[in-house]
Amino acid sequence: MKTGLIFDMDGTLWDSSANVAASWTEKVRQLGYDRPEITKEDIMGVMGLTMDRIADILFGDLPEEERYDLLQKCGEYENEYLLKHGGVLYPDLEKTLKRLGRKFSLYIVSNCQSGYIEAFLEHYGFGKYFDDIECYGNNLKGKGENIALLAKRNGLDRAWYVGDIQGDYDATMEAGLEFIHAAYGFGKIAQETPKLRKFSELPELLQCIIDNAKH
Repeated sequence: MKTGLIFDMDGTLWDSSANVAASWTEKVRQLGYDRPEITKEDIMGVMGLTMDRIADILFGDLPEEERYDLLQKCGEYENEYLLKHGGVLYPDLEKTLKRLGRKFSLYIVSNCQSGYIEAFLEHYGFGKYFDDIECYGNNLKGKGENIALLAKRNGLDRAWYVGDIQGDYDATMEAGLEFIHAAYGFGKIAQETPKLRKFSELPELLQCIIDNAKH
């Protein structure tokens, strides 16, 4: 039986909000827009949404085509910026990924633009820990569809999605997988679900879930 762990990015593996905000502010000003600074709080408020929704929220005063074009340019610049500067990893991330990789196949699914996951993997040299990735920017599919797509593509018999916001839970239910809440991240979940207080506790939490299922 092939079991897998599929991870969300923001609020689960790292917090890139400060550097995303810095890169977007820089790009918007490079392009000649006279707009207020984009803050970390602005970015945290839209983390997890698809790129079109983010454009509507942050650049909603611009004509539709212009706002999507601006967001695409910000996203491309953001990838370059994060490839160089990284973000803030949650404690013991790499050590825990190594432990998890001994028992589970590891994956990432995010609502981000193309190149964002790759920037994370390349900056930290984490590509060796993950077997496959998928994102909204690659195929314009929502997170639920992409979770299901990745699970099927990799022949997973059982898999958990680890995410931090309600949208992650909803997408996981849509995909028919099990969910673990990264409660240290950006959001709360209305439903009762296994909670992860620290990323480093994930191996033990999974073992408890697996052991309980046997009884």
